[in-house]
Amino acid sequence: MAAGEAIFGPGVARRVLGYLTAPPKGEPFPALTPRERDVLHLIAAGRSNAAIGTQLALAPKTISNHISSIFAKLQVASRAEAIVLARDAGLGQNTPPAP
Repeated sequence: MAAGEAIFGPGVARRVLGYLTAPPKGEPFPALTPRERDVLHLIAAGRSNAAIGTQLALAPKTISNHISSIFAKLQVASRAEAIVLARDAGLGQNTPPAP
């Protein structure tokens, strides 16, 4: 410490600065419920409604309701728009192919 101040090396200073200026790493789309986020992730991975329903053990109508809610919360009008937003946020990646 010098004159009551901490002195950092350049490496530590870069890490601290990076941490302070980085965007928050919370869940994307905080308005979505965890289940809606799961559905959006699978939509972004290219799954059909039927495949999503099978994977999550949900009825087709439940999947449709989740998708309607997702579209309203994200203010999108199409599946394609939702996919673009989801993929930009890192969803839909590293998902194994549907069975």
